[in-house]
Amino acid sequence: MGDVKVERLKINYKTLEEFQKFREYGLEELSMLDDLRQNIIENDSDSPFYGIYADNQLIARMSLYRIDGKYDRYFHPPQDYFELWKLEVLPKYRNQDYGTALVNHAKNMGLPIKTNSRCRADEFWLKMGFRPVKYNPIRDRGENPYVWTPESVSLVDA
Repeated sequence: MGDVKVERLKINYKTLEEFQKFREYGLEELSMLDDLRQNIIENDSDSPFYGIYADNQLIARMSLYRIDGKYDRYFHPPQDYFELWKLEVLPKYRNQDYGTALVNHAKNMGLPIKTNSRCRADEFWLKMGFRPVKYNPIRDRGENPYVWTPESVSLVDA
């Protein structure tokens, strides 16, 4: 695989066009498209999306949202953390560690990370050093959360 470069994606028409190739294309992207049409944002560099390009196309992506510590119900001590969504690699490029490269990029940012295991991806998250949290119906509302923590952070219900 060589050296993989993860980059923060700009919010522009080209990026949104590339997003349409991904299975998890939905409301989030459509609202960004609306914002672009209204010229609210142009090439916004504060995008929550990160991606990997190969063969001149976006082949893998994820979104990382920084959640304010006042909403933290997972980590001790309470603090800002990332919520990782929409981790996806196009079918032709799967099983080549592109997803791993994206997750490692997020981990290198130094904050705890919460994600939800979807599409039977539990094994992937465990391999990446995430662990399932003890389900709390009020906090988790039907989600299947997995978390990763830097060494100085522990879990609320661990």
